[in-house]
Amino acid sequence: MRKSLFALAATAVLATAAQAAPATYAIDPTHTFATFEIGHFGATTNRGRFDKKEGTVQFDKAGKSGKVEITLDVASVNTGTAAFDKHLQSAELFDVAKYPTAKFVSDKFHFNGDKVTAVDGKLTLAGKTQPVTLKANQFACYDNPMLKREVCGGDFETTIDRTAFGINYGVDWGFPKNVRLVIQVEAVKQ
Repeated sequence: MRKSLFALAATAVLATAAQAAPATYAIDPTHTFATFEIGHFGATTNRGRFDKKEGTVQFDKAGKSGKVEITLDVASVNTGTAAFDKHLQSAELFDVAKYPTAKFVSDKFHFNGDKVTAVDGKLTLAGKTQPVTLKANQFACYDNPMLKREVCGGDFETTIDRTAFGINYGVDWGFPKNVRLVIQVEAVKQ
């Protein structure tokens, strides 16, 4: 009887530990968008997105922790205007020949209850790495009825100073340094 109680207690502890272990999620590229916005002479806003992206998230709801790594193919920049896309890809801006990817890596999640409120990490863009905090405007996990798996995701945003990454084009003409990044991410539990 004593062995049975010990075995039952050990099983309960191991089951609890297994539930608290981080789960791995793969970024769903069809529900993940990385977009940017920058003012254009104070009159309008230029917007674009990166069409190719991939990454993973490790998420531990119970332990309130996580890790994320997302890579963007910078050559996939899409503004809806081919000439502007080509200019963004040039050495004057993203310099995709030298720096074909941008990457966000984090191992610090902030929570309010069970909701992620922000993610601190490092953004590497144009060969330079800077600290960035992505603020969560919303976050949730749900059971996807089509995939029959859990999906977690949210809408995140931050503003970066592009000159900190060496992207200085147009600053002397009055183009703003600040660029708003809006990241919509959904990731599927593996």
